Amino acid sequence: MFYFLVVHCIPDYAQTPLRLFDYVTFRAGASLLTAFLIGILFGPMTVRKLKNAIAPARLEGLIKEEVIDHKKDKTPSMGGILVVASIIISILLWGNLTNALLLLFVCTLTAFSAIGFFDDYIKVVKHNRDGIPARLKFLLQVFVSITALTIYSHLSPDTYHNFCDLYVPFFKNPVWTMPYWFALLFSVIVLVGASNAVNLTDGKDGLAVGCTIWCMLAYGIFAYVSSNYVFASHLNLHFISQGGEIVVFSAAIIGACVGFLWYNCHPAAMFMGDTGSLALGGIIGFISVLVNQEFLLIIIGGVFLMEILSVMMQVASFRLTGKRIFRCTPIHHHFELGGWGETQIVTRFWILAGLFALIGLATLKLR
Repeated sequence: MFYFLVVHCIPDYAQTPLRLFDYVTFRAGASLLTAFLIGILFGPMTVRKLKNAIAPARLEGLIKEEVIDHKKDKTPSMGGILVVASIIISILLWGNLTNALLLLFVCTLTAFSAIGFFDDYIKVVKHNRDGIPARLKFLLQVFVSITALTIYSHLSPDTYHNFCDLYVPFFKNPVWTMPYWFALLFSVIVLVGASNAVNLTDGKDGLAVGCTIWCMLAYGIFAYVSSNYVFASHLNLHFISQGGEIVVFSAAIIGACVGFLWYNCHPAAMFMGDTGSLALGGIIGFISVLVNQEFLLIIIGGVFLMEILSVMMQVASFRLTGKRIFRCTPIHHHFELGGWGETQIVTRFWILAGLFALIGLATLKLR
C-alpha cells in the first residue's frame, strides 16, 4: 500500500526522500520491522484469544514419559496465526502488489497455513491429537505445491527455463537441465519435505522459529543477489527480474519470526502449531526453488534435515530390524533423554542453524 501510494500518487517522488521506496533494501528493512512490531504488539492479545485453543498432548503414549513436559499441557496452540498475519500485513504495507511473484508467494504461504489451521482446528475442537488424516494432509500439501509451482514456472519464459535447471552446491553451472515433469516432481518433494521437516522441528520452545530465522536470512540474501543483475552475473546465478520483492517477503518472515519468538521462547506463552510450521517450511522450500538452490537446503536447513532424517531412519530401522537407532525421535528428544535441558537443546540447535546458514552463504563464492 505504501509503495503504491508513493509511486503512483505522489508526482516527482524520485526527487524527494521518498525515492527510498525504489530501494528493495529499504522496504525489506521496513517490512522486517513492521512484522516484528505487529508480533510484539498483538502477541498478548493473541495469547488471550487462544487461551482455550489447547491441543491434546500428541506425544503421550508415543514417546517415553520422561520426555513429556506436562507443564505445557495448558499452553495454547495455533499461534502461527500471529506469524502468518504479521507477514501478510507487512507485505500489504511495503510490498509491490503488482508483482505477480510476490502475490504467488503470499497465496502459497496462506494455502499452507490453511492446511495447518485445518489440522490444528481438528486437534483443538474435536480433541483429536492426530488432527486430519496424515494421507489427506499430505495430498493437500502436494496439491498446493503443484499449483504454486506450475503457476511459477509459467510466469515467463525465464522462470520456465530457471525452473528446469538443477544446481548443486559448490558448482558454478547447472549440472542438468531437467525435463519439466521431473523438475515439477523434484520441486514438489522439496516443498512438501521442507514443510514437514519444519513441522517436526517444532517440538521445543522457540526451536523451529529460531532455526527458520537463520534459514530465511540465508535464502533472503540469495534472493537479493539473484534479483540484482550485476551481482547475479558476477556470481553466475540466474537473474530473477521480479525477485526483489521476495527479499521484502523474506524480511517480513524474519521479522514475524523474531516477534513470535518473544512469546515462544522458553517457557512459551503459545505454540506455533501446524498453522505456522507447515507454512514456514513450505515457503522455505519454495524460495529454494526460486533461487535454484534446492540441494543447498540440505546445508542451510541442516537442523530441519536432522530432524526429519532421524524420524525416517528410526522408523526404517525399527521396521526392518526391530531395533532403534536413537533413544527417541525427532532427534531433539534423543538429546533430551541424553541429559540435555530444553534451553540447551534449543540454543545449541540455533548455533548449528547459524553455522549451516553461513556455510550455505559461503557457496556463493566457493564454487
